Amino acid sequence: MDPVRRLGLWLVVATTVSACGGGGEKAKTPLPTAPAGITMESSAFAAGKTIPDRFTCSGAGDSPPLSWSGVPKRARELTLVVEDPDAGRFLHWTVLRIAPSTTRIEQAGVPAGAVETENSAGKSGWTPPCPPKGDTPHHYVFAIYATDAPLGLGEDATPDQVRKALDEHALARGELVGTFGR
Repeated sequence: MDPVRRLGLWLVVATTVSACGGGGEKAKTPLPTAPAGITMESSAFAAGKTIPDRFTCSGAGDSPPLSWSGVPKRARELTLVVEDPDAGRFLHWTVLRIAPSTTRIEQAGVPAGAVETENSAGKSGWTPPCPPKGDTPHHYVFAIYATDAPLGLGEDATPDQVRKALDEHALARGELVGTFGR
């Protein structure tokens, strides 16, 4: 391959990896199942609808406001996981140690006392949706779990460690799915 063509191919690959945010781990297993008992919503977008640009790489990239209800009384902790299953379970956000009395996360916020882990972009906290240009819109699953015990995980927890702990302790789950394409 001639050097100009090789450089062009390298630039396409580098741009694609950077758009998806590579660098961190993706989960090897799907999100755990749990009884659906929690209702989750966002004032920014409706279930199954497009996530507004301001919460994506096409805008400011803030995390969207989220709220939920129906947490079981015996819950000891909440965990939020946001992933893109269309990008091989790309992890956008994990928030651990949310107090079970918490019913919302404000835009660009994190509840007091909560801990964020590294996402698939290799950064702690929220990474906004940013699928490759021209892809069919991706689905972003916002899942909140109520657990029967604290998970005992910290900011260094891997996606699969979080999933294993949720699989063992989840009492209930709520889910909100939004879409986004560029």
